[in-house]
Parts: sequence; structure tokens; C-alpha cells
Amino acid sequence: MRPDYIPDELPHRDEQISKISSILAPLLRGEKPNNIFIYGLTGTGKTAVVKYVLLKFKEYATKIGRDFNYSYVNCRYDDTTYRVLAKLAEGIGVKIPFTGLSTSEVFNRIITALDSLSTSLVVVLDEIDFLVKKRGDELLYRLTRINEELKGSKITIIGVTNDVKFMERLDPRVKSSLGEEEVIFPPYDAIQLEDILLHRASKAFKPGVLDEGVISLCASIAAKEHGDARRALDLLRVSGELAEREGASKVVRDHVLRARMEIERDRVAEVIKTLPLHGKLVLLSLAINPGGTTGEVYNIYRDICKSLAVEPVTQRRVSDIISELDMLGIINTRIVNRGRYGKTRVINLNTDSETLIKVLSEERKIEAFIKNLRSR
Repeated sequence: MRPDYIPDELPHRDEQISKISSILAPLLRGEKPNNIFIYGLTGTGKTAVVKYVLLKFKEYATKIGRDFNYSYVNCRYDDTTYRVLAKLAEGIGVKIPFTGLSTSEVFNRIITALDSLSTSLVVVLDEIDFLVKKRGDELLYRLTRINEELKGSKITIIGVTNDVKFMERLDPRVKSSLGEEEVIFPPYDAIQLEDILLHRASKAFKPGVLDEGVISLCASIAAKEHGDARRALDLLRVSGELAEREGASKVVRDHVLRARMEIERDRVAEVIKTLPLHGKLVLLSLAINPGGTTGEVYNIYRDICKSLAVEPVTQRRVSDIISELDMLGIINTRIVNRGRYGKTRVINLNTDSETLIKVLSEERKIEAFIKNLRSR
């Protein structure tokens, strides 16, 4: 039920499996395949399919005496050039220290190792947009040009992203090399999600413990939220965990509804933890005064900064932060026309204030402020 589990079958992804397999087929002849770029919303099976195909290719290549290597890098977590290169090196058995080398030196070690192995390396850069947003596309440019420096080996890149506009933001030199082949993963519908859940549930749950309608409800909720299989699997898994904690003999629909609330709280907490300090302070201002306008939020934010002895950012920057929080789905904003006073933006929270304050309290500076606030 976990995202890193690769099942024996991937229902409703035959077309994508077939297309990626046909692009990678030259690996089995000792040749270099084209680079591949994979698009699709979260939970549409992109990562699972890529890992599944590479695993099957590796098994078959071993049988026929062909050899190739692959490295998988999640750029959300390995989000620096050095860490990405260290992961690639690891895929061909080269140990790179945590720090201490220049990126040029790491590149040289990878090139030397690959040429000594005379092998093909497939590099999977999952959530590649995170790396580019943070570090730019220089690494991608180097990787797309690395084959010019290799003598007996070749590198193929598979880029995976949820961002359909990602390629538009790349340097034209990188774009032309990276996106040689494109594969689109459409969202799953409710019937397809139900199939996926039935397949996984047969392995994860004992017979008869899922009440009638539980799988349909999980599939229906996830289908409404962009056909996200990961969301559907999480719902079913957490529903089972809630039932198990209670000592219930069955997982029922109520467990699914409670699981939905728990997952939403966890998702919000994860997003908030990654925010910079001023993003957290703006959120705290919103938790104190939900339903306020940009100006009202800024006044509260400025008072909080004063209490914490933190230099506030400008109102324009706070307005940008509010837009970013809106995009992340933590808040929602709407423009209200106030007649002769003009238009203003009203901001509402998409989660309860208490949940926000609890997560924000994990920041030491904010924890002291909240304790003070509550003691008044």
C-alpha cells in the first residue's frame, strides 16, 4: 500500500508501459535509447511504471547477457547538483563523499567509471522540476551533453514531472536534447482506481475484512481529486490502520471518512514544515485572523515580526507569499468589490486554525509567541 511498492501488475497502464519499453528497447542491443520526458498529475503511476519497466528490462538483460545500469533520483529530496551526482555515481558503484569534492570532479569520476565499465546508464530524475526551480537547468545541460565526453558508454535520461509547463521554462539547448520522446500519463477514473485498489487489497488485507463499499468510496474520493491512485491507496491504508488501532473486525465507510481527514491534516503539516520563516509567519497571521484582507493580514504579520524581533518583508512580498500559499492549496483567496473603496482580496484557510497553529508551534520562535498569545 506504500508508494515505493512496485506491484507485479500495473492495471490500466499497458499503453504507457508499451511505449516506454519500445523507446528503451535499444538497451537490449547495447545501443543508446532516446531520452524520455514523462508528464502526468500526482498519483497517475509515472514513477511506478518507470521503475517497473526498468526492473523487467534489467531481469531480461541479465538473461540474454546484456548489461546496463540505472540510477533513480528523487529531486524533491536530492535537490542539489552534488547530491544528484552522488546518487548517479552510486548507481555504477562509485562512492562519493558527502562533501569535499567539486561538481566537476564528481562528473569526471562518473565519466571515468562509466568508460571503464563500457555500459549504458539510465538516469531517472523524478520530480525534476524541484531541482530546476531551486538550482536552474545547468545540471540537465551537462547531463544531456555528457555522451560527447564518453567513449565506451552512454547515458539516457528519463525526466518525470507533475508540471506540464516545465519544459517551457528550460533553456532551448536543454529542451531540444532532453525531450526527445514524451509520454503522457492521464488521470485514472473511478472504475480504474477501484481495479487498482482491489488488486492491492487482495495482498494487503485478509479476506472479508473490508466492508462493502469501502473500496468504491476510496476510489470515488480519489477520482474527484484528479484521479490520484496514491491518494486512493493512502485512504485505504489509513482506513485499515484506524480500524486496526480500534480493534475493529472490519474496515467500514466511517474509517474511510476519518482517514480522509487525517491524511489532509498530514498533507497540510508536511507543506507547512517546508515553508520559510516568513511564509510561516504569514500563515500564523491568517490563523489568528481568518477571513481577513491582504492589508489586515499584513498588519498582524508586522506585529508578530515586531514581537519576535524579526525584520518584516514588504507588503508586496507578503502578497506574493499569499499567492504561493493559495497555489499550495493551504488557503483560498477571492477578490471582493467594495464599491468606492475598490477591490480587495479576502483570504480564507482551507484547514482549521488549530491544526495550523499546532504545526507552526514546532518552529521555536513561533512556539514562544503562541504560548504568550494564549496566556493573555
